[in-house]
Amino acid sequence: MNPYVLSILISSLGLGTTLTFASSHWFLAWMGLEINTLAIIPLMAQHHHPRAVEASTKYFLTQATAAAMILFAGTTNAWFTGTWNMTDMPDPLASTMVIIALALKIGLAPMHLWMPEVLQGLDLTTGLILSTWQKLAPLSLIMQTAQDTAPTLLMALGLLSTLVGGWGGLNQTQLRKILAYSSIAHMGWMIIVLKYAPHLTLLALLTYILMTSAAFLTFKALATTKINTLATTWSKGPILSATTALVLLSLAGLPPLTGFMPKWLILQELSKQDLPATATIMALAALLSLYFYLRLCYSMALTISPNLNNSTTPWRTHTTQTSLPLALLTTAALTLLPITPALLTLTT
Repeated sequence: MNPYVLSILISSLGLGTTLTFASSHWFLAWMGLEINTLAIIPLMAQHHHPRAVEASTKYFLTQATAAAMILFAGTTNAWFTGTWNMTDMPDPLASTMVIIALALKIGLAPMHLWMPEVLQGLDLTTGLILSTWQKLAPLSLIMQTAQDTAPTLLMALGLLSTLVGGWGGLNQTQLRKILAYSSIAHMGWMIIVLKYAPHLTLLALLTYILMTSAAFLTFKALATTKINTLATTWSKGPILSATTALVLLSLAGLPPLTGFMPKWLILQELSKQDLPATATIMALAALLSLYFYLRLCYSMALTISPNLNNSTTPWRTHTTQTSLPLALLTTAALTLLPITPALLTLTT
């Protein structure tokens, strides 16, 4: 892609998200979301592959539907209250419609069906943008409107997303689909605690972005998109495949890795709010996700491809990809658990 066009598209992505962050007016927020959607579609379709075009079309249709619902909900709220202000949504119909539309935007269950299909049709770099940056603007709107929303709706969305994210990833062989279901499950963890502790939602979002970015960049460095090609990675980069396994276990939320921090604090908060049954279901749903991460680790670290010499490749060429972002993100995805007390002190 032409670098000038690319810089315009990346700038538009930043502009759309910033516009939504800064707005307290529904029309302005809707405009930011639309700029965001229109900026990423050329990035999705840039390879001119039928799967990429199909993914772009599916993404456009779902995002346009969600944007129309948001505009309709904002208009309904303005009709009842006389104001377009986001923080003033006393009408239950409008607030519920907004949450449903934003859930469709970020791929929360049961509005998640587009997410694995779209991610599967994209290359890993665009998939990374879709899984991280594109979640920020809708999540900021959900955080602003959550206080006017029925807690049972957020609870249902959160529980269903973690369960669907766990179940859906079990029988997948494509890494991008597995990461899509992982994204759905993590969004569920963020939504379920939003009403009670918004700072934990932000913490979960930050750790999710760190871990998912590390996973996507690792798969890009290894040039792999399927489980069966993971078995050949250790001979190409033994250290990278070891850290990849740890990043995947961090995504699963195993201690003493970074991914354990948000899960631990969210379960603690749910117990404090007298919701032990919800906390138990969430913990069990995390086990479902753990299984498919362990599948990936098993195929990377404990299986040997039958057509390989059992030694590291001495003639392998050095990669031309920049490895500094991958190194920083992997370190962050593995080692941030000890700073949990400091984070709690800052947020409470």
